[in-house]
Amino acid sequence: MNLETIQSMWEKDSQIDIIKLHEEAARIPSLHAKYWDVYNSLKLLKEKAQSQESKVKLDRHNFYTGKSSKEVYEAEPFPYKVREKEAIKRYMDADERVQTIVLKIKYYDIMLSYLEDIIKQINNRSYQLKNIIDWQTLSG
Repeated sequence: MNLETIQSMWEKDSQIDIIKLHEEAARIPSLHAKYWDVYNSLKLLKEKAQSQESKVKLDRHNFYTGKSSKEVYEAEPFPYKVREKEAIKRYMDADERVQTIVLKIKYYDIMLSYLEDIIKQINNRSYQLKNIIDWQTLSG
């Protein structure tokens, strides 16, 4: 699942049919469950990615400090050992593998934040429906 899919789902699900307010009210629990399921799935994927991040950072730290196996350096030559903490940090920050997993986690954070906002909207939907009914009663 990606952000575009979630946005597309919510674009459809966020619509309120003011002619069928009773059906809209009945949809609230299923919408709530739907988006919590997506949220929980993404939360678990983020946790898995954070675990992978730790492993990638350790592997890359070992690589830059000369502690990896001979086979690693044969596959990916690196001619020297980095000894300074600041230099290791610069290499780690610029490392493609580290950047990839960090960006993946940030992407999960964006999706989770979006889902939290959707869930808040769903939690407030009964108030929105009540306001529509009140407005219709007063204006009509």
